[in-house]
Amino acid sequence: MNIVDPQIVAMFFIYILAMLAIGFMGWRQTSNLSDYILGGRRLGALVTALSAGASDMSGWLLMGLPGAVFLSGVSESWIAIGLIIGAWCNWQWVAGRLRVYTETSGNALTLPDYLANRFEDRTHMLRLFSALVILVFFTLYCASGVVAGARLFEHMFGLSYQTAIWISAVATISYVLIGGFLAVSWTDTVQASLMITALLLVPVMVIAAGNGVTPSVELIHGLNPLYTDMLRNLDVIAIISLMAWGLGYFGQPHILVRFMAARSLAEIKPARRIGMTWMILCLVGAVAVGFFGIAYFQLHPEQATMVQGNPETVFISLSLLLFNPWIAGMLLAAILAAVMSTLSCQLLVCSSALTGDIYRVFLRRNASSRELVNVGRLMVLAVSIVAVLLASNPDSRVLKMVSYAWAGFGAAFGPVILMSLFWSRMTRNGALAGMLVGAITVIVWKQGGYFGLYEIVPGFIFGALAIVVFSLLGPAPTASMRTTFGKVEAAMKRA
Repeated sequence: MNIVDPQIVAMFFIYILAMLAIGFMGWRQTSNLSDYILGGRRLGALVTALSAGASDMSGWLLMGLPGAVFLSGVSESWIAIGLIIGAWCNWQWVAGRLRVYTETSGNALTLPDYLANRFEDRTHMLRLFSALVILVFFTLYCASGVVAGARLFEHMFGLSYQTAIWISAVATISYVLIGGFLAVSWTDTVQASLMITALLLVPVMVIAAGNGVTPSVELIHGLNPLYTDMLRNLDVIAIISLMAWGLGYFGQPHILVRFMAARSLAEIKPARRIGMTWMILCLVGAVAVGFFGIAYFQLHPEQATMVQGNPETVFISLSLLLFNPWIAGMLLAAILAAVMSTLSCQLLVCSSALTGDIYRVFLRRNASSRELVNVGRLMVLAVSIVAVLLASNPDSRVLKMVSYAWAGFGAAFGPVILMSLFWSRMTRNGALAGMLVGAITVIVWKQGGYFGLYEIVPGFIFGALAIVVFSLLGPAPTASMRTTFGKVEAAMKRA
């Protein structure tokens, strides 16, 4: 079903032009590297919340998750349950403390910057290795975003996959290059609003088309009882693996950087409420699209050509079939919004790591602010090209690529971030060992597929153990490290 409707095309152009206009506004307020990679730490609660949510969910929310539920039923919603729990814990335990610690500890602008300052690493080993982890896993993550965008343009406009890849990438790269962090955060706010609108509207129409909730559920259950079974042949390991997605939140640089950019600690609590409400509604909507889509296409098998070829297009198919072209164009722009919001912040984090943590530290210590901003833009372009090349395989699946990158970050950074914020005895050697062990475990476990357990679980556990062992084996933290830790503790108690 490749439909080139002029009204849908018009909606896409309007949307992309609006994002570019926001990028231009961000450019006008970007004067130094802090502005370009952290927005000068001036995000309010609403922008912090919606930007964190939009950058988190990506095209996976409107393509990967609905497609998984459409294919296997409600058992796939264990992922959503795990994500909700993980996101709440991240907002509750990490967000405020990280905001305070990054400012107290040398006004860190990036995650590698924070770790280097937190552990007073004069050798730059922490900075270098954490930047490399970001580049490796984020390039793969960026590739998943390019795949999702390419699928949208491919199915919408009848383009070849290779052409669609470049159009998807250029649409996102443009406003990141122009406006930096502020543009990304502002566009995320618009994109998050568009995503939640789509994920509330489409399920309602699909349920109505299936004559209501009860008839649809009965039809789905009659088709295959396993579709309505939350435990669908799932053992304990499978459920743990699905819910373990929630562990990943503690180590995702593109989400953590939103906490760092909040205007103040006071913004975190209202941001948490806004962000969690948005997330829960979006995930419920995404699950509902996939689940009730089963009933719709059972009633209309002649319209199921696209989803039979690729279940991840269920949201696209339903939007085209149930709405007039103008509304369909808006709903499908929500997929582009999901793709662009995550891909843009991932590109920016990669650029930040290359510019702030490698170029400025190892190559050009005296580089001017303008030079660093320009280098940052060049790095966005370079990472984008690599991501496009990685996404060139037309058989790529969004959820599979996201899963690997999510596990890599969660295991490499999750234990390090958590323990660095709460354990005063943690040392540089512990942090370095935790990152190394977490990342290597994910890579090895992924290749072996041991016990069918999602690689983030052993990676997180072994990474945490490595932190404890190597921290206790080495010298204790310095007096200045303990003093800074105490200042953060005092600030959190006053909040």
